Amino acid sequence: MSIDYGDRVKIALMDSGIGLLAAAAAVRRLRPDADLVLSSDPAGMPWGPRTPEDLARRALAVAEAAAAHRPDALIVACNTASVHALPTLRARLEPGLPVIGTVPAIKPAAGDGGPVAIWATPATTGSPYQRGLIEQFAAGVEVTEVPCPGLADAVEHADQAAVDAAVAAAAALTPADVRTVVLGCTHYELVAERIGDALERAAGHRPGLLGSAGAVAAQALRRIGGTPGDVVPPGGATLTVLHDGVESTLTDAALSYAEGRGLREVSAAR
Repeated sequence: MSIDYGDRVKIALMDSGIGLLAAAAAVRRLRPDADLVLSSDPAGMPWGPRTPEDLARRALAVAEAAAAHRPDALIVACNTASVHALPTLRARLEPGLPVIGTVPAIKPAAGDGGPVAIWATPATTGSPYQRGLIEQFAAGVEVTEVPCPGLADAVEHADQAAVDAAVAAAAALTPADVRTVVLGCTHYELVAERIGDALERAAGHRPGLLGSAGAVAAQALRRIGGTPGDVVPPGGATLTVLHDGVESTLTDAALSYAEGRGLREVSAAR
């Protein structure tokens, strides 16, 4: 599929909860005119503890709800869903709808040299999937896998005390000489500044933080030929929010983050 810049672009994003906000904000930075569809599963969140079969079933329902709005591409803005459900989603939706998964930024982190730490959910930490990425992209680089129990859930509910406690616990497990920390869950990117502050307090220096939102947004636009530009078509960009397939609005928790507020401010929200 190829889209001329003058055409309206619609990008859908899916996640169990508000972890999709970082990638949605990245799409908007690249294409301020893009219409967005945010599809999530608050009734089933979190997806991490679910069986792969249950997760794939729920992810497919969330994806199909987004697909009903006829987007040009669908971003799976969730590491866990990308691990367990991406083949199912692509089998159902492609080639008509390009589906772009999310992969932890291990390759660019390793490219800068080590040591590297990967912050991820307990379900992902030590998983064959993550170990495979480390072996493929970080061979010869010192890598520490850091589980972050409760952090994604705390971010989802904007529980500031719980976020601080989970971040501090993960920072304490991160070696002091780490140069780069990979944020291996999309929720973590919403509190990147606080993660950086905690690491600086724990180690005395501020390592680089690498998330996936920017790369995923750019890949989605490349897939459809919707390259960035500076001319916004008339009418303004729209934002459609789906909770369990039903049109809704951004939650108070979503609006507690700059990414959520930014989407509301530049959208004719529906």
